[in-house]
Amino acid sequence: MRVGQVLTAMITPMKADGSVDYKQAVRLAEFLVNNGSDGLVVGGTTGESATLTFDEKVQLFTDIVNELGGTTEVIAGTGSNDTAASIALTKAAEKAGVDGIMLVTPYYNKPSQEGLYQHFKAIAENSSLPIMLYNVPGRTNVNLLPETVARLAEIPNIIAIKEASGDLEQVSYLRTLTPDDFLIYSGDDALTLPILSIGGCGVVSVAAHLVGRRIKSMIEAFLAGRVQEATSIHLELIQIFRTMFIATNPVPVKRSLEYLGIDTGPVRLPLVDLTEEQAEMIKETLRHYGLLEHQ
Repeated sequence: MRVGQVLTAMITPMKADGSVDYKQAVRLAEFLVNNGSDGLVVGGTTGESATLTFDEKVQLFTDIVNELGGTTEVIAGTGSNDTAASIALTKAAEKAGVDGIMLVTPYYNKPSQEGLYQHFKAIAENSSLPIMLYNVPGRTNVNLLPETVARLAEIPNIIAIKEASGDLEQVSYLRTLTPDDFLIYSGDDALTLPILSIGGCGVVSVAAHLVGRRIKSMIEAFLAGRVQEATSIHLELIQIFRTMFIATNPVPVKRSLEYLGIDTGPVRLPLVDLTEEQAEMIKETLRHYGLLEHQ
């Protein structure tokens, strides 16, 4: 798996009837790669993984790899709260030709730290693919602690983590416990710059659907030592970072793309569309950034 700085957590386009629009998914993937994304996370939380079937995920992985494989990094979201199911989907993703997998912490069943370790270890032992862990306590109600990540980092194909705990002290401690070549990605757009400052390497981004090039510029500026420039871009983008989470992800980013003329289709229940007030807030933000000039 190549080291990318901006990995976009890609939405899953749907048709009006709620079925997956695979052709539009490929078109969107190409659009993202041409607009600042070094790679794509397909079938993750932003891709509505909770309501995608096994077969739908495999078809998404396959179609996107067939079109973009070799030109960009394709990371498949194969984690769940069922270790055996995660192993099965990981094997199918590997067969589809993805470059790596992302594994979310198991949700709902609330495993212990030892349970988390054994879950990820079992998946890693059943795949040769590079693995990115995904810590998002706000979604899963379980926090993957730095000490556990450090143990997991000793497994050769566990090479990265998407950190969305929102706890910079935790991320700092994680950096002290893991090898220098273990990759720490921000899982929150608004914390990308702070996490870069404590040893992170990039972001798994939602807002990159809309401002991928500017996020890329911010990261490049910081890594080149142009900290003031990076800070300026961060502050420039903070409004769009915040607006993409005024409702449950991925509802705001899906609607934003629709307003920009990119077909995304509906979200699947139990998610629902924006309220009129939320829709107007998003339109105002897009106007502010010059992305929506005529509505």
